[in-house]
Amino acid sequence: MASDPHYYLPTGLSQEKKPHACVLTIFGASGDLTKRKLIPALYNLALENRLPERFAVVGYARSEMSHEVFRDKMREAISEFSRTGLNESVWRQFASTLYYVNGGYEDAEGYEKLKDLIEGFDHGARVLPVRLFYLATPPELYGAVVQKISAAGLAPKDSEGAPEARAIIEKPFGTDLQTARDLNRRVHEALDEKQVYRIDHYLGKETVQNIMVFRFANAVFEPIWNRRYIDHVQITAAETVGVENRGGYYEKAGVVRDMFQNHLLQLLCLIGMEPPVAFSAFAVRDEKVKLLRAIRPISPDDVFGNAVRGQYAAGKIAGKEVPAYRQEHGVAKDSSTPTFAAIKFSIDNWRWESVPFYLRSGKRLAKRVTEIAIQFKRPPLLLFKACAVEDVNPNVLVIRIQPDEGVSLTFEVKPPGPDICVSALSLDFKYEHAFGSSPPEAYETLLEDCIEGDSTLFTRHDEVELSWSLIDPIIQAWDRRKPTDFPSYEAGSWGPKQAEDFLTVDGRHWRNP
Repeated sequence: MASDPHYYLPTGLSQEKKPHACVLTIFGASGDLTKRKLIPALYNLALENRLPERFAVVGYARSEMSHEVFRDKMREAISEFSRTGLNESVWRQFASTLYYVNGGYEDAEGYEKLKDLIEGFDHGARVLPVRLFYLATPPELYGAVVQKISAAGLAPKDSEGAPEARAIIEKPFGTDLQTARDLNRRVHEALDEKQVYRIDHYLGKETVQNIMVFRFANAVFEPIWNRRYIDHVQITAAETVGVENRGGYYEKAGVVRDMFQNHLLQLLCLIGMEPPVAFSAFAVRDEKVKLLRAIRPISPDDVFGNAVRGQYAAGKIAGKEVPAYRQEHGVAKDSSTPTFAAIKFSIDNWRWESVPFYLRSGKRLAKRVTEIAIQFKRPPLLLFKACAVEDVNPNVLVIRIQPDEGVSLTFEVKPPGPDICVSALSLDFKYEHAFGSSPPEAYETLLEDCIEGDSTLFTRHDEVELSWSLIDPIIQAWDRRKPTDFPSYEAGSWGPKQAEDFLTVDGRHWRNP
């Protein structure tokens, strides 16, 4: 244990804003999330001079490890996973403020060691550092860790005269409505809601943050963002990968718990919510909650008319043979866990009445892409009687979240020639091309917001519970009626045929990027 813990002191260009001093403790510091995302993100913030003037990281996990060994492992992680590579001079400064404490997650002795180290950063400080506690542990430990932090006196509810403390909790936040309520109760026994940051990394993506700017800072779009002009909305999150080494987890979760309850419903909220009175955490999250309350619940009797599920069979991805879901490690040979789902939601408010929102997500699909497609209504065809109806395409606004972050708008033009016909063209904008560099990783943005105390991009307790209340009836109906046709789609396709039929019934079709 170092007797004189110290901070990262950034040099070079001054920051536009100087946050408070900060000590960040990562529970689960020996795990993949820390290695692949958290430490590389913090290093990139250091490289770009976006960390507080005084900053330190403390890793906490069960593994026996010295400070030096922890630093060596984190150097390897940054070399492999940082988007910027490794700058030796920045690394030396950053490494000097990485510390490690080993202990059990329900072991009071480990928390006392952690407290001794953290309090060492307070000595001689004119302003007490903010204490952040990042829970990168298995979800079943969230409640216990938060309560142990509180019991050890590391995160007092009343920050008057004490260090300000915040807990950052990874998804999944519960596995259904009841477990989410139970976890909220345990967390609130230890912390105030304003101290809790429930993280959804999708909300840290640059394009997701720009949805509100795009909608509310451009007068040309907001007046047509409603049922008079929009026919429907599609939100797609497609992956080419399978479950890899997460078969055991995925068997319990499935695609709906893994993607819909958090990521996709959050995107729906940002597209559908009303303008907030201010760009503040309180106002933005209030509008998201109002939108969730306006979504029409799907009753158990209506689930099979409003939702489709599927499971991938063997097939080819990028020319390579891949196994079926039931052949993956940790997956039951007769598994009925869905790896694909498509769900239609309706919103019962003035803006969106009769506009369906189609959400879909799946593994082992044809392409890795996450996008939101807003399809406008087809114009009247009286002027274009010489053209076939299918030749006059509706305008579509596409917000791409990954992999090529950007926005495109398709519109109709007349091609050269004597005939009055129409042809589709697209205006396309990519963030990397427009701004000369790739956008920051989501975790960089979210960690910086946590340090700053800005909870705008984090989910509130009532958001979590409302999301589960919409998803639970679907999962329960599927659990009661097991599928008879799994696996139902070939790996490398866009999902089961039933998903296409699902939209065809409504006179629409999926947009396959």
